[in-house]
Amino acid sequence: MDQKCSLDDFRPVRLILPGLLSFYGLPIPYSLDELSAGEAPSVVDGLMFELHTLPVDGKTVPDGDGVNVYVNTTDVRESSLVPHEVHMAAVERNLARAQRNYAMADALHKQITDAGYKVLNINDEEILARKYRIRLRGIDAPENQQPYGKEAKDELVKIVDGKCLKIQVFDEDQYGRFVGDVYCNGLFVQKRMLKKGLAWHYTAYDKRPQFEKWEKEARAKGIGLWALPNPEMPWEWRRKHRQNRF
Repeated sequence: MDQKCSLDDFRPVRLILPGLLSFYGLPIPYSLDELSAGEAPSVVDGLMFELHTLPVDGKTVPDGDGVNVYVNTTDVRESSLVPHEVHMAAVERNLARAQRNYAMADALHKQITDAGYKVLNINDEEILARKYRIRLRGIDAPENQQPYGKEAKDELVKIVDGKCLKIQVFDEDQYGRFVGDVYCNGLFVQKRMLKKGLAWHYTAYDKRPQFEKWEKEARAKGIGLWALPNPEMPWEWRRKHRQNRF
């Protein structure tokens, strides 16, 4: 069962239970694609921290292996990280809006967003949230301009749109994105992308045997990008296009 995460306490419990369990990091008893015994990636040394996100806006998904997410600053970890000037800007913005000084409110909101935060309206409640750019750990999807790039992005949007995610962060890349394992209502997102033939196992940075297994299964079935006679690895595509710019 794959339900959108909601903060509306008046919906039937059966509709919001998966999202609530996922939000608080609790196991979900059923899922479209539960991790079978022995396939769940182990939590290895190097785990930096864990994020529990607000519902994801699918329109902000950049490609097939990245997501943009927001985390409520009332979260225990986040609350201690918010800069004082961001807190003050959020308070002053509320006062400006109450006084109908919308020009001032807009200027303060720009100050907040420039600092990597945003005031979101969720179910008529304004929430100060921090933005994170996430790179899915261990996979590399076709670039948007490559064959199956659009399909990879569309599949990722379908998985995460409107959902709360659990993200285990292990690293930060050269572009300032946090690299992590992403879970959505009990679904391991990288597993879905690999098994659908919409991503490569990124072996240069990840050696997990489960990922190799899932890629091989998709190759054997000839699904997704593996239906192509000679699919080009996205890291090779990026290298060629970087060279062509000079």
